Parts: sequence; C-alpha cells; structure tokens
Amino acid sequence: MWSRRLVLGVLLLPLALLVFGDGPVFRAPGAELATGPRPPRGLPQPAMVSRRDWHADEKLVREGPHYTGAARAVFIHHTGNPNDYDCADAPELIRAVQRDHIRQDGWDDIGYNFLVDRCGTIYEGRAGGVGRAVMGAHTKGFNADTVGIAAIGNFGPGVEVPKPMTDALVRLAAWKLRPGADPLGSVDLVSTNDESRFDEGQVARLHVLSGHRDSFETRCPGDALYALLPELRERAAKLRATVPGHSAAARLRPSF
Repeated sequence: MWSRRLVLGVLLLPLALLVFGDGPVFRAPGAELATGPRPPRGLPQPAMVSRRDWHADEKLVREGPHYTGAARAVFIHHTGNPNDYDCADAPELIRAVQRDHIRQDGWDDIGYNFLVDRCGTIYEGRAGGVGRAVMGAHTKGFNADTVGIAAIGNFGPGVEVPKPMTDALVRLAAWKLRPGADPLGSVDLVSTNDESRFDEGQVARLHVLSGHRDSFETRCPGDALYALLPELRERAAKLRATVPGHSAAARLRPSF
C-alpha cells in the first residue's frame, strides 16, 4: 500500500503543474485558436528585437495578451517622434511609448504589435509572441484580425522616409499577413467602435495594407509615409509572389 505521504504528493501534483506551468492564455471572445499567423510557406520571419532585448517594462503590463484571428489586414502608423534620433536610442523611445500607452491611454500594454526604426530594425511590440495572432490596441474599431506596425518618427508632408524603414515594413507585412491575403487587395472588416470612422457594426472596406487614417480620424502615419503605401503594397505582393503555391501571389492587380 502507498504511504499517506506518497498519496498526498500524487494528489498535489496536478495543482503544482497548474501553479508552475505556463500562465493563462487570454483570447478575445469568439476568436479562433491562434497558434501562429501561418505565413506563406517559405517566407522567413524577419529578424527582430525582442521585448526582453529592448527592456520592455513588464511590471507596467496590466493584463496578459488576448488572441484573435490571423491577420487579414495590416495598419501602418507612425509614433510622432522627431526623426533625427540615433537608432541606438530606439529602445528608449519604445519604452516611452509603452509608458504613455499604459499610463496615459489606460491600455494593458504598448498598443502596436511591432515597431520599426529608421535603420530598418524591427522590434516586437505588444507581448504574446511575434508568431501568434496577438490583438493589439492600435486601431479603434479594427483591432481584431489585424496587425499594427508603427514607424518610429514623424512622417508629415515633405519628410523623407528612410529606405531601410520601408524595406522592413514590406518584409514584416508580407510575413505577417495570413495565407490568401493579397497586399494589393481589399478586405471587409466590421467596426467594433463608434469612435472609428465607421459606426459600430458597420462593414468597412479597407486596403489589406492600410494607413491608420483609413479607419480613424487622424493624420497618422503622416502624409509622406501614407503616400508610399501603394508602393509598399506592390512590393509586399511581389515578395509573397516568390513563395510557390501561395494563392494570392498571382493576383498582382488591386481590387480596391
């Protein structure tokens, strides 16, 4: 017969596994199980700087990540920072954005899923895993099934957008969009917030690769970067077209 101590240990083992195992996974209501964006086969994940390496303040984070469906659309933003920063200082700028989003805006974490600096370095944004469909807080009304990428800087009229930055935006958007999404096409998304350009419940037809201003009353991502979006769409589509067997790769005509 087992001793009382051994029996007690067996009974407590499941509890120990719950306590010391992975924490709970939060999912948005009705969201599909999000194990990853399943990018086009053969398209590699771009190199990026992790939250650990840019020293995200995890103590500020109010709640764990929520997951949604794989990305049907990408929204491009800019952060509004001066453009003459040293790229070595980008982590400090991102930490400031994180603090503002949590302390001033009241969000759980930094709103963007990813950020890109003027040297073309990609940074992990909101926690939850770069290869997973993490719901951000970047586009009121349209955070579900989308990805928010912020260009660090202020790209108003006449500002030159660095090529390394646009190169990184193309690689990241092409990789993160779900299979079948055409960067040159459009997508119908349902608004979840009256504060967007569309009433709650209204179906909005948006570019698969959109600027923040397409869904919200703002100048973001700046006139200069917004004017480059048609070029970024073309480049992202061509990059995805290099992947054999990708259904959207052959459609290089806009449906918008």
